[in-house]
Amino acid sequence: MPSIRRPALAAAVLSAALALTATACGPSEDKAAGGDKPSASAAQTGDDVIQLPKNLPSSLKDLDKWKNGAWKNWDKDQWLREARDFINPMIKGHWKPDTMKDARSSDKTLTSKGAPGAAPGASGDQGVTDPEPNPVQAKSVELPYHNYAAPVGKVFFDSPEGHMVCSATVVKDPAHPGKSNMVWTAGHCVHAGKKGGWYRNIAFVPSYNDKGLPGAQVNTAPVQDVAPYGVWWADWAQTSGQWITQGSETGGAGAPYDFAVLHVKPEAGAGKSLEETVGNALTVDFNAPQVKSIQSMGAWGYPAAPPFDGQKMYDCVDRPGRLTIEPSQPTMYRIGCTMTGGSSGGGWFAKRDGKVVLVSNTSIGPSDSTWLAGPRLGTEAKGVYDALSQKFAKR
Repeated sequence: MPSIRRPALAAAVLSAALALTATACGPSEDKAAGGDKPSASAAQTGDDVIQLPKNLPSSLKDLDKWKNGAWKNWDKDQWLREARDFINPMIKGHWKPDTMKDARSSDKTLTSKGAPGAAPGASGDQGVTDPEPNPVQAKSVELPYHNYAAPVGKVFFDSPEGHMVCSATVVKDPAHPGKSNMVWTAGHCVHAGKKGGWYRNIAFVPSYNDKGLPGAQVNTAPVQDVAPYGVWWADWAQTSGQWITQGSETGGAGAPYDFAVLHVKPEAGAGKSLEETVGNALTVDFNAPQVKSIQSMGAWGYPAAPPFDGQKMYDCVDRPGRLTIEPSQPTMYRIGCTMTGGSSGGGWFAKRDGKVVLVSNTSIGPSDSTWLAGPRLGTEAKGVYDALSQKFAKR
């Protein structure tokens, strides 16, 4: 299919909203490295005082074993899957430039082009599937990323298949205005769904590969070029119950509920919050606006499957359509976009009431990478978000 032009004005507006605020610290400044005294929201529990679920690991001795390789045990009885069982002890130095570069994309694709749903033209969005959109060619984001899309970054994690990668966005925390440590991504970037459990060694790197270096140079590049704001480890993750019970690697099962939120802390130690460090965070819109009210919607991320290599940030902007996976579940947003696996979890942004907000995240796409679909963020998503915010409200 022929590609269509991305709406230039809409793209410019969305990009401007991702730029650093006037008070933000550049990644080369000492403040970005966490040199100041910790703020109330940034002060976290030390490495040696970790609240862990029973049995895995349950003591400092077990914690040492975990850090020395016990985390690689993916036996079913050791792979925690319930919402309350999330565990992610920090292993300093685990995510190095070469390890990050070699992490593979976490794909979630539909096995067929079509999807069930009512014919287009229905008065509302529920149960409707619009015609497949024309592909929009992904466009590279301007460099350096910290000037144009500071809140966007990559989520790294380990799965039974090895080192994996997704995309993610820094979002605001109502419990800590201006000092958020919350990150929005996809459920399948933190939990395997119906047949698995929580992934391990989950970490977020905002403005990854800030200067857009070629993959061959990332291995030997200074750490500050690859992770300009440092590595931020998830000390808690929250996803939907529907994703945990229904989600699958292929097909659309669980996709309408494929969202997650991380709470993170810096590997470098206590310091400023994530939002203060990168200089911006996005508001999440949980009103699930109807398609007809959205003129354009943009998806940002780091596509890693061919023809991309995961080292550069891209975006697609298009007018959204509707995609229904199951008539009884929320209808998803869909846009034309050629980004591939690795862009999963990346934020979708739209202008609402004069402000650019996060309205979805990349969840699924077809094997030929001509479009992307993301969940509507309604009651279930707000419940996940609020639960994580409240968990850390007094810290």
